[in-house]
Amino acid sequence: MLRRLRRAVPDCPLLSHPEELRPYACDGLTAFRVTPLAVAIPESVAQVQKILRVCHALRLPVIPRGAGTGLSGGALPRRDGLLLSMARFRKILALDPLNRTARVEPGVTTRAISQAAAPHGLFYAPDPSSEVACTIGGNIAENAGGLHCLKYGLTVHNVLSTKIVTSDGELLTLGAEALDSAGFDLLALFVGSEGLLGVAVEATVRLLPRPPSARLIVAAFASVDSAAAAVGRLIGRQFIPAGLEMMDNLAIRAAEKFVHAGYPVDAAALLLCECDGPAEEVDEEIALAEGLLRDAGAYFLRLSCSEEERLLLWKGRKSAFPAAGRMAPDYYCMDGTIPRRAMPEALRRIARLSEEFGLPVANVFHAGDGNLHPLILYDASRPEELTNAERLGARISELCVELGGVITGEHGVGVEKLDPMCIQFRAPELEQFHRIKAAFDPDGILNPGKAIPQLRRCAELGTMHVHGGRLPFPELERF
Repeated sequence: MLRRLRRAVPDCPLLSHPEELRPYACDGLTAFRVTPLAVAIPESVAQVQKILRVCHALRLPVIPRGAGTGLSGGALPRRDGLLLSMARFRKILALDPLNRTARVEPGVTTRAISQAAAPHGLFYAPDPSSEVACTIGGNIAENAGGLHCLKYGLTVHNVLSTKIVTSDGELLTLGAEALDSAGFDLLALFVGSEGLLGVAVEATVRLLPRPPSARLIVAAFASVDSAAAAVGRLIGRQFIPAGLEMMDNLAIRAAEKFVHAGYPVDAAALLLCECDGPAEEVDEEIALAEGLLRDAGAYFLRLSCSEEERLLLWKGRKSAFPAAGRMAPDYYCMDGTIPRRAMPEALRRIARLSEEFGLPVANVFHAGDGNLHPLILYDASRPEELTNAERLGARISELCVELGGVITGEHGVGVEKLDPMCIQFRAPELEQFHRIKAAFDPDGILNPGKAIPQLRRCAELGTMHVHGGRLPFPELERF
């Protein structure tokens, strides 16, 4: 493999020494680590095509990797596979302010797109809290959302087209710069596919006019239940905030120590509600939101009076994940989505699970769209705590499904949620996923073992059931 790759792409860095490979052993989910067989770091589409052709001919697994900030093990290497790093694809290729689009390589960070568009009064709407580090290629792989997805949509709503290289080295364009394109919507299928269908090498994203005004309310509540119920009150009044985030007391105290944003540390929960748009519209929405929050039980309201204050208040929320590092040696960041009406029950039951497993859980999440991010605090030097953290995480995923939600909102399935996938979907649905995978990647070399569990895995978990007296997929070996 090394010989053939060096012949095919002699000017492409190819790492194979153990010390060179060690930094690539995991992504943001550090509990799982595997040293890859080798790492290739191309810088051109032609190099990516040549690398994939060699791997296709050798039936060698290929694991695409962006910035390595993913939290579900989606870029976890294989000992028998090549890790394909897209870190050198960092160019903004074109910015068209008239059509409000930007054409970028996959290694461009989410924040860099907005910074490049700012002189034209434009911005890129998806706003993951990790925007300073995460890349557009990773956002596409996981269909990232973030703080402003309630009003402006997920990555899938803000990408117009993408160029991908298939498992056999062919270059395809999915989507178009128009609002719609002919044929099946393969772009929507590709966004969120976690590297299973192809390697993104370019994307054209939608830019929006930057709102002329934005203000943020921080509301403190004496109970988590009342804060969760307030979310329904706000959305039920038929105005959509630009952002609606929630933090519980554990997360509040950690973020305040880390950032000093002025959060009330005695609050059981905080809601951060942002309104943006023309100044008159923002003033009306802020007044409405203040009234609704007080009626819902908010005992403290703080309204940003300047752009600097607004950014500082957001900084506390965006820094909640790193701030959690002060509360425990390790934490496990979960990611599930539930209907907003189920939020009070979900938080109550997560609190009970926290007590059952003896591990603290800090809740900080996108309340507006019900995307939960419980942070399970543990000490990895104690093996039983890591095991308990994983078991607790699995129970939270099951809870999300039970309440009518899904096991992931934006972090993806990766290797982390393969077992909960067997609970979320029935065997016929998983089989259809495998057919789609095979249509793009017949030999199964792209990111194998991720996102879609094998049916035998679900059989082992006991989640494949007999329906109507017949056993589904009788040709499968049973365990």
